[in-house]
Amino acid sequence: MTDIHPRPYEPRDLAACLAIFDSNVPIWFAPDERPDFCRFLAQPEARGGPYLVLVQGAEVLACGGLDLGAAPGRAGLTWGMVARAHHGRGLGTRLTEARIALARATPGITELALETSQHTRGFYERFGFALQSVTPDGFGPGLDRCDMVLSLAQGSSGCL
Repeated sequence: MTDIHPRPYEPRDLAACLAIFDSNVPIWFAPDERPDFCRFLAQPEARGGPYLVLVQGAEVLACGGLDLGAAPGRAGLTWGMVARAHHGRGLGTRLTEARIALARATPGITELALETSQHTRGFYERFGFALQSVTPDGFGPGLDRCDMVLSLAQGSSGCL
């Protein structure tokens, strides 16, 4: 795994990121979210912060970013995903750790928020994200929306 590293998203990554999205439908993403993701990737000014890809050689294995305009003092995790063929290899952990590190390195950011489904809620709880609310079918039929927050305050482990 030492040959896998994060780098900033580039327009040439569009097709690979859309393929990653498609590989995660319908369990982790609803099909009708694809146009939103496509617009997000195509409009750098709409991203609100850095977007990363995890690469091995020329292959894009995962992608995800930060929204630094979520609210004062708060950043949000955006559009994080790993190609389905690469699930279980620790790439989601590496991507999440890279995004948490970016948030911690951003002056004035004290909280990191995310909206995820019931399928990945437990994954983010391992990093100290705390559940704030659940909206049944919030992302679509069978995909509940789980709003979660991680405190980045000095000395905080993020655990309750």
